[in-house]
Amino acid sequence: MAARLFFLGECAFMKPITHVYVDGFNLYYGMLKDSNFKWLNLDRFFNLLRPHDQVLKILYFTAMIDGSGLGNQENYIRALTTLPSVEIILGKLMKRNVMCKVADCDYRGSRIFTTAEEKGTDVNIAVRMMDDAFYARCENFVLVSGDSDLAPVILKIKSLSPLNRIVVYVPARKPNQWLRHSKPLAEIADKYRFLPDVILSKSQFPEIMQDSDGLIRKPPSW
Repeated sequence: MAARLFFLGECAFMKPITHVYVDGFNLYYGMLKDSNFKWLNLDRFFNLLRPHDQVLKILYFTAMIDGSGLGNQENYIRALTTLPSVEIILGKLMKRNVMCKVADCDYRGSRIFTTAEEKGTDVNIAVRMMDDAFYARCENFVLVSGDSDLAPVILKIKSLSPLNRIVVYVPARKPNQWLRHSKPLAEIADKYRFLPDVILSKSQFPEIMQDSDGLIRKPPSW
């Protein structure tokens, strides 16, 4: 693995090879859900975010949802697959029964309801980060997640490859809500930031795109 050499005037500098690991559900619910920027071109966004890096690979971890939003998600996945730098890694949604714990709820029916829980994303992220570290595929690891369960893999990579930099961006429009959950990441990452939203508007796909199967349209509700 080698960084790419760039020239500025008479000075040469190296752009470090960077891989980005995106928790798709964290990104969506933390920053995009109530915004007008869901049609996000990840390659454009992360190259604007990391202008001094050579963003070689963006790994996007998600799971296919149930219900009326599935078509929108499928369209977005199609749009992402037009980007050579992006790889999609799918986990699963598992249904489970949960007891309502709202003390003052006056609902007279059953307090047990069914919800869907994403499974596999944390493990998939950890495996891919460790694999990239073992084979020295990149110099910078950029993790987009506020999940403290990923702290052990960061510690392991830092112990095995102390020269690599690990940067954590937490996707949160309300940072105070994430500070407690993501504190373990902040304590061990080489750099810890909340993902900025100022470049979202500059990083959108065209409303109509095309791949080998035909046209891809931005969902009207997005």
